[in-house]
Amino acid sequence: MLICISAGGLARADDPCRFVTIGTATVRAASDAGIALEDGRIVRLAGLDVPEGAKAALPAGTVLVLKTIGTARETDRYGRLNAHVFTGENGAERWFQADLVRRGDARVAARVGDMACARALLAEEQIARAAKLGLWADPYYVMNKAEDPAEVLKSRGRFALVEGKIESVRESGGTIYVNFGRRWSEDFTVTIAKRNERTFSAAGLEPKKLSGRRVRIRGWIEERGGPWVEALRPEQIEVLAGN
Repeated sequence: MLICISAGGLARADDPCRFVTIGTATVRAASDAGIALEDGRIVRLAGLDVPEGAKAALPAGTVLVLKTIGTARETDRYGRLNAHVFTGENGAERWFQADLVRRGDARVAARVGDMACARALLAEEQIARAAKLGLWADPYYVMNKAEDPAEVLKSRGRFALVEGKIESVRESGGTIYVNFGRRWSEDFTVTIAKRNERTFSAAGLEPKKLSGRRVRIRGWIEERGGPWVEALRPEQIEVLAGN
């Protein structure tokens, strides 16, 4: 599935996002690996899951403002810079990532790095999903239902979204088990390492209080008897409206 991403109509970043500017750069070309800059670096769009083969097609010569969340400059294992990309339009900075998500050209990743930024991107994703824009019109990206673990397992080995009601939350050793059914060896389960519990609680997602809540999970689907996702970041658990 090839998605060509343009620069028009970029969405504004929410003020609560804790962005830190790390510099400016000029676009040389777009590639499947990300945005190639004139200085030789490749930028990977932080906070997004972009479909394989997609291109962030900003025109050559476009001047970008590159930002990260917090002070750390992050590179992936391929040496690409993980950054949030802003462009100038009519004297105002525009957040490129938010616009891609709003058009359905990308999904919010499992790691954004800041809950305020994550909420802003998730709101844009909801708009695109409700309107079946971009990738949301493709059956490949249809929302998985936790109540149907066999269907969820069809997404094994790839990044996917799963919705469902949490049946129970249990703790064993150093692991918190968020169960979506009573057949623990067959039903959908999310695990959270006990050492990460404080991070989730600080984000307003105290694991032990999630029982009975309807949530949306995003992450890589694996198999441990039934379908399973390891939640490393609070951005991976979205409590749905109506709870």
